[in-house]
Amino acid sequence: MPGEVPVSRIRWRRGTVTALGRTWRDSLELQVEVPGDGELRALAHPSVVGTPEVGDAVLLNTTAWAQRLGTGGYALVVAVPDRLPPDPAGPGHLVKGRYTGLQVTVQGVDEQDTPHHRVIAEAEDVEGMPVVVADLHSALPAVLAGVHATGADLRVAYVMTDGGALPAAFSRTLDGLSGSLAGVVTVGQAFGGDLEAVTVHTGLLAARHVLRADVAVVAQGPGNLGTGTPWGFSGVAAGEACNAAHVLGGRTVGALRISDADPRPRHRGVSHHSLTAFGRVALGGVALPVPASGLSDELEVQVAEDLAGQPDRNPVVEVEVEGLDDALRALPVGLSTMGRGLDADHAYFLAAACAGRYAATLAG
Repeated sequence: MPGEVPVSRIRWRRGTVTALGRTWRDSLELQVEVPGDGELRALAHPSVVGTPEVGDAVLLNTTAWAQRLGTGGYALVVAVPDRLPPDPAGPGHLVKGRYTGLQVTVQGVDEQDTPHHRVIAEAEDVEGMPVVVADLHSALPAVLAGVHATGADLRVAYVMTDGGALPAAFSRTLDGLSGSLAGVVTVGQAFGGDLEAVTVHTGLLAARHVLRADVAVVAQGPGNLGTGTPWGFSGVAAGEACNAAHVLGGRTVGALRISDADPRPRHRGVSHHSLTAFGRVALGGVALPVPASGLSDELEVQVAEDLAGQPDRNPVVEVEVEGLDDALRALPVGLSTMGRGLDADHAYFLAAACAGRYAATLAG
């Protein structure tokens, strides 16, 4: 009702650390005993909250854990009251997670006190760099496989948007791909990349002019918010990323979300997420690669029907798939989308790899 203050509810709990688990990038898994809830799987980002040890008391946000969410179903450590991290030191005045209880200060590649400020300030475009835009974080390694199967020496940068997880450290995929990427740029409210930027636009400029990328991949971090409505999903931002790439003179490539394994009708064939983001939000034209082979006859027909309604500015491009399956299986990280691996949802990963291959041909 008008005049009422909206309430954002957090499920708070106190607990005691009973065991330490896996670590990657700036993430640490824990087991935490919580009165009334039992032992929970928790996650801490040490650079933000400090490094918990066995026996420490921790303050937890258990909202996602209680909802049994997939990607984000951890209890998240908010504070280690008796083991606070040191005060931040060094340059940087970009605040991310702004005006939340966990806002962090980082140094942006586009702010005045960085050695890159002049480069970003003077850059007018990305010099025709191919930019692959994907709806889901799970497409990133498959796109990378397609690029490197076609041009092994091409430098690929990942621009992580803020539609999913905000800390790049949450992604185990990025940890496994660290030797395969030219770098990670976190933009918007996302943080923790090799470079930080205010917008997708400056993130793309940094990918090209600082990381010297031949190809950029833009996608949200792990996790995806969808509501089953035509416009209520975080992947709408993929269309806006295409617009940013277009404005900056990039050659935009859409990694189509294709599946015959997803149980939800709106995501079978070409997902409505792709059709909406690329066909209705992206206004400058997006090349849409599809596998020339490797799809079932039924799925091939469905994909053709789904893409028939795309505007003329979005050319559909058939891409040969020879060698892509081997490249996907040779990746240093496991492939998973919505809990389905490569063999369970082969079409999804193959389509993403085709987007990477097509981008590599443009870069070459």
